[in-house]
Amino acid sequence: MAPAPKAVKGAKSEVVGIAAGLSGIPYRWGGTSTRGFDCSGFTRHVFRKAGVSLPRTAAAQQRAVRRVRDPKPGDLVFFGSPAHHVGIYAGSGRMYDSPRTGRTTGLHKIWSSRVTYGRP
Repeated sequence: MAPAPKAVKGAKSEVVGIAAGLSGIPYRWGGTSTRGFDCSGFTRHVFRKAGVSLPRTAAAQQRAVRRVRDPKPGDLVFFGSPAHHVGIYAGSGRMYDSPRTGRTTGLHKIWSSRVTYGRP
């Protein structure tokens, strides 16, 4: 696995650091705890630990944040509109997310160019 990208200073770097520290937790549909996360359960948990409240689902998180075109580490990455998947932008075309059954949370490549970004 590639090393985690360097994050920007401040709250966003805290988010990236928290996400990195939660790598290796299994995907679990509807999961919202360290016993298992789905994608939005993971992002919500990470941001909550950083003191930021997010809604529960990817689509609701997409609606709740300010859309940005210049993503910075710590921003949210949304797939679809309404979003069906969400991760935390880490820089260099990668994100922290909880991808799908059989996989674990961690640093993964952003697999599509058809994404949008949001900043809480």
